[in-house]
Amino acid sequence: MNGRTLNRREMLTGAALTLAGLSLTTSCASSGAKGTARKKPAGFKLGVCDWTIGRTTQPEAFDVAKRIGLDGVQVDFGRAAEELPLFNPALQQSILDRAAQNQLEVASLAMGTLNDIPYKSDLRTERWVERAVGVCQAMKTDIVLLAFFGNGDLLDDPIGVDATVERLKKVAPKAEKAGVALAIESWLSAPRHLEIIERVGSPAIKVYYDVGNSHLKGYDIYQEIRALGKHIVQFHAKDYDNLYGRGSIDFVRVREAMDDIGYRGWLVMEGTKMPLGVEESCRYDAEYLRTIFPPKV
Repeated sequence: MNGRTLNRREMLTGAALTLAGLSLTTSCASSGAKGTARKKPAGFKLGVCDWTIGRTTQPEAFDVAKRIGLDGVQVDFGRAAEELPLFNPALQQSILDRAAQNQLEVASLAMGTLNDIPYKSDLRTERWVERAVGVCQAMKTDIVLLAFFGNGDLLDDPIGVDATVERLKKVAPKAEKAGVALAIESWLSAPRHLEIIERVGSPAIKVYYDVGNSHLKGYDIYQEIRALGKHIVQFHAKDYDNLYGRGSIDFVRVREAMDDIGYRGWLVMEGTKMPLGVEESCRYDAEYLRTIFPPKV
């Protein structure tokens, strides 16, 4: 890389100054709506995927998240041929207990095994996704990420998309009744995600938006966020090139796009670059994100 590398203090200070400008702009815009009572929006919560910190489907993930200084963890269902580990009520309770001990939350659940055993073609996955709705309720969260990468990729598979739509149509009523979002994360563009949502025709079908993945595919992530709007239920923070703030993702612009769609809530770190080691790299990334996505706005 050409030029001087910024140290941590300079990176965080620069981001904080940018955020100050963002906050001022938002404040001025709000003050222009005279006579309109407006509820103060919630801020942001930062989490991490349990697999990112090497604790997939393990209660100990919450110990690590606490040391890093986060608000919660996205918990994966784990891998198995038939009975996924997180279907075990004893493990669910163990995870909830450890979260409570650390005063943290379950940000959401994730079914990463669908990357290997595709939802579009394997009958087992229909049962898994249906059962995941109940697990969400037990785990005190209302989001389950359905992964569509690897063997489950939908990008150049119209037949797979058709099968996915039909399966989602069957499980969506149960998810709706339970108040659980079935969140698609895939290589698809925003318009193609919207097409699936329209075809299923259920408010339970949402998008889990990963800024790093979509940027890697060449999509304009800042406009995609605006295009998807209310259909985004949660975000992954990711940068394939470097620690956050040093790579290719402009998180200030991500925040601006979130502001435009009214998003407040979880930003879950799924790190790919760990030059400082896992915990220290995640801590660096979290400290950087806090300057742009604070708990109070």
